[in-house]
Amino acid sequence: MRPSARIPSILAGPVLSAAGIALAVPAAHADMQACEQYVAQQKVKVNSDIVQACHVGQGGDKTACVSSLQEAGVPNKAAAHACRLSPM
Repeated sequence: MRPSARIPSILAGPVLSAAGIALAVPAAHADMQACEQYVAQQKVKVNSDIVQACHVGQGGDKTACVSSLQEAGVPNKAAAHACRLSPM
């Protein structure tokens, strides 16, 4: 293989990897926002406790997410739904 043909193929791997990481990060952030926005729609003021609970839900611990949201004043069904909006 000619050196001029090798250079683009060598650079393609890191570029594609970086693009994949860049696409995954906004999706995770959007899930947390969906959780927070749903809580806000339930007429509950979003504070740092709610943001943290949505973050916990995104990490995969739905039980802790629901419990934390309930402690912050979110009704049971709304808390469960909000935590489902922040998938792992």
